[in-house]
Amino acid sequence: MARRLRFNGTGSGVNGCPSVHEDIDTGEIILHGPALTDPGDIAQLRHLNEGEVPIVVPRGLLVDFGPKEVVRVADVIGLDEFDRLFTQFEHTAWRLETRRRYASDELTDTYAQFMRGEPVDWEGTDAEWCAERREQVALGKRFERVRIVDDPPTAGQLYLLDNARRNSLVGEKILNLPREDADRLGLPAEDFWIFDSRLVALLNFDDADNLVDVELITEPAAVLRYVMTRDAALHHARPYEEFAARPAVRD
Repeated sequence: MARRLRFNGTGSGVNGCPSVHEDIDTGEIILHGPALTDPGDIAQLRHLNEGEVPIVVPRGLLVDFGPKEVVRVADVIGLDEFDRLFTQFEHTAWRLETRRRYASDELTDTYAQFMRGEPVDWEGTDAEWCAERREQVALGKRFERVRIVDDPPTAGQLYLLDNARRNSLVGEKILNLPREDADRLGLPAEDFWIFDSRLVALLNFDDADNLVDVELITEPAAVLRYVMTRDAALHHARPYEEFAARPAVRD
């Protein structure tokens, strides 16, 4: 089915190029203008995917005829596509973990070992995941997390404190932050990853603490708010080893 396009305007006089159109139904913006063809120019472009064509438009064209109010449409992806983000980023992947439990943890053999009070044997656990992390770290990429911990910690949080040994061995940096400090700092009660300070993957859970989908956020002002959260959390968080003692579990 063909799009319903509205002509917004052109900044090039009578020849009609370049121009701005808007999809009436989706709000997407369509630009057309002269293609960027110089190999030296194209080589400088980042994230240019196969099938994409770079074009050149005057800045004034976007000012005059681009949308003045943007309503962000949620970009929700499945878990398979989410997994691919961990090999596609270039520099840093950072996570804030705020929940008191994660249902997926409780389905594992290691969680059962932990709850029985047995020493958890992390050797060989999630071998494919560990191999991928090591591979990405070997490429110079960084993985970091800040985990919020209650006082006293929940069973799930204590399990993740033990799990941090495994994550650290594959190259992740794990820090923890008391819940009272997170509340004092006004940190959001959201779980999310930030990739390269330009893409946020907001993790959506159901009422039973199962991860159901992931919402991608790329709007610069929104990403900046999450980056500011990261900076505050990193400033106040402490290495997980300082939380490794096992106080009583929350009822």
